[in-house]
Amino acid sequence: MTDITNINWVAMSDSAIAETIGAFIKHHRLEQNKTQIQLATEAGINRSTLVQFENGKGGNLITLVQLIRALNLLHVFDHFQVKQELSPIQLAKMDEEKRKRASRKTIVKQKPKSN
Repeated sequence: MTDITNINWVAMSDSAIAETIGAFIKHHRLEQNKTQIQLATEAGINRSTLVQFENGKGGNLITLVQLIRALNLLHVFDHFQVKQELSPIQLAKMDEEKRKRASRKTIVKQKPKSN
């Protein structure tokens, strides 16, 4: 799995995607020289659940998060972060509202005190 490939996720079936994710988990488990029992224990799941997950036959989102955390690969979730993007119109409005210059300081002249 060290080949750099472009996967066409859209063309894949749901079960094919699940198998690809399972292969990803298995690859990184073996790369870190962990047995199924070790990874399952670290992730807090049963070994049979891990076997099913690696084969693309079962699991859920929580199981995926537990496995990714146990493998120290949480960075793969970076693409799931929602980032607020501003439209060009919103940026232009914000730029208009920015101060362009400093305001003048007003000097208050004191009237002389009359005796």
